[in-house]
Amino acid sequence: MSLIEFLLNNRREFGELVLEHLFLVIMSTGIAVLIGVPLGILLTRRPALSKPILGFANIMQTVPSLALFGFLIPLNIYLFQFKIVGGIGARTAIVALVLYSLLPIIRNTFTGISNVDPAIRDAGRGMGMTDRQLLLQVELPLALGVILAGVRVATVICVGTATIAAAIDAGGLGRYIFRGLRANDNTLILAGAVPAALIAIGADLLLGYFEKTIQLGVMVRGKGKKLLWSSGLVLLAIVGGIYLFSGKSGGRIAVGSKDFTEQVILGEIVAQAIEAKTGAQVTRRFDLGGNLAHEALLGGEIDIYVEYSGTGLLAILKEKPLADPQEVLQRVRSEYAKRFKFEWTEPLGFNNTFAILVRGDDAKKFGLKTVSDAAKISHQWRAGFGQDFMSRADGYPGFSKAYGLHFEATREMDLSLTYRALAENQVDLIAGNSTDGLISRYGLFQLEDDRHYFPPYDAVPVVRQATLEKYPALRGVLKELGGILTVDEMRKLNYAVDGEKRLAKDVAREFLERRGLLGRK
Repeated sequence: MSLIEFLLNNRREFGELVLEHLFLVIMSTGIAVLIGVPLGILLTRRPALSKPILGFANIMQTVPSLALFGFLIPLNIYLFQFKIVGGIGARTAIVALVLYSLLPIIRNTFTGISNVDPAIRDAGRGMGMTDRQLLLQVELPLALGVILAGVRVATVICVGTATIAAAIDAGGLGRYIFRGLRANDNTLILAGAVPAALIAIGADLLLGYFEKTIQLGVMVRGKGKKLLWSSGLVLLAIVGGIYLFSGKSGGRIAVGSKDFTEQVILGEIVAQAIEAKTGAQVTRRFDLGGNLAHEALLGGEIDIYVEYSGTGLLAILKEKPLADPQEVLQRVRSEYAKRFKFEWTEPLGFNNTFAILVRGDDAKKFGLKTVSDAAKISHQWRAGFGQDFMSRADGYPGFSKAYGLHFEATREMDLSLTYRALAENQVDLIAGNSTDGLISRYGLFQLEDDRHYFPPYDAVPVVRQATLEKYPALRGVLKELGGILTVDEMRKLNYAVDGEKRLAKDVAREFLERRGLLGRK
């Protein structure tokens, strides 16, 4: 499917994502202007503050965006009854984007005013101007072009960084980019990247024209002053929209998911079943990276998501691995109820364990059936693993030790890219998920975990006990979903999205219709 065809077929969703992206950029840049310009002015009056303030802004520029988002999520800072930062969503993303945008605005404001000819200042003072009059009628109009140059830089930075905000459910065109990376779909990647680039170019050209107009002297002092005040009022009005846009979904059940295809499909299955069976309104908060879904559940940002028993035991509870599926499930049920007041409901029916994968041709060539077989020739191979696998307690360190693996090279990358790297002979062995549709798409072979290193990873909806009390019918819906999926069925659903390029919501709906689970009780 071509990019144009994709955008036409998904024009409603595309329009929503563009508006979300513009909102993030306008909000973040606007707030950064409201903070950065006064700070820049302050530095011209208190030069001793320039080093600490500009130093802080410089540090914010060097912090990786995902790291900054992750740092802000648990802060939970309130102003009166409104949450300013903390949790997932647009509020946290806006705070991070503001921090990224401050440096060019502060620096250019400081530089622009500092470079005003001292003779002009002396002339103004000689005419009896107060410091305030000198600032508003002389310094700011003369420095406005330089200040706008800083705003241009901040805006372009903001447009690009806002794409990463999709990782914390802040919306925007980054959703398409993350989906495309996950599904190895260049069309989806371009659907997010090209419009974002066009927004950045358009914003830069518009602000450049504005800056050039000022430099040519078309805006006289009075108009410049009015422009500053009116712009400030408009930006303040926009700030008022933060709570409406990014607040909690009161009166709705919020269903979350992690940031890979299977999780989005399962999120849709749970959400659509709840809507059909209870009539309740459901908010979808999908594509949450790492353990953000668990953190969002803890913070009340979501009410339910599908977790895997082994992940809950090792990554969340930090306990030692257990081999028996029932023992693992019983352990996480009791500990989650005790520690978090969460309930593990009915298992969906499949175990999505780590899949150690090689190319089908290599499996035949070397007669590989188990991981132990691959260990014998691992010194000749390059391995590719996702960041999650490299850092988990049940991941690469223990896995390589258990099997005595010694690779020629080990490459760490995004999980979705490992499949493409394996198919294109960039690596020779990867750790995927046993239900991934990309296994069939690329003709890969799954090696048997003959030493039973990996614990069971049964997929189970986890829900807040407070939500079950508030919506009693929810328990019955989740019970009906128990045992509805096998590994083969889940792999087919994943392939329908990753291989056939279908929408997760459509795949989920068709599956529920086949199972007769979309009719009301």
